[in-house]
Amino acid sequence: MTDISDTTAFLDPDASREYLRAWKANIDRVAEQAAAMAGQLERLRATARDDNDLAEVTIDSSGVLVSLELTDRTRNQAPEVVARAVMSALQKARGAAARRAQEIAVETMGPGSLSARTTAERMRELLERPDRED
Repeated sequence: MTDISDTTAFLDPDASREYLRAWKANIDRVAEQAAAMAGQLERLRATARDDNDLAEVTIDSSGVLVSLELTDRTRNQAPEVVARAVMSALQKARGAAARRAQEIAVETMGPGSLSARTTAERMRELLERPDRED
């Protein structure tokens, strides 16, 4: 791609057209990567269990609970113990989803991508700190 700091080359019509073609190709490539990343993030699911094997949860990419399974072990537990188990599993699932979101961003956009870093950070904030005021 022609360097636009080279005024002589940039003023040349052929060089200018080549620069614009290369610039558009780069934009198209980034748009394709962003669309691929968005699709993968939309399909993201994470499942986790609490340490006492009382509850298993699955969340979607927004951190919304989509599945909750309680084991038979919950029958002998106080409701507050079961509630803590569910919240613990939920926290673990959100952490796993945040890590996977970062992997997806880096895989699709590249490790040096500002878009990947920004997306991963936003997903981490959304998933690991859902009660945070924006």
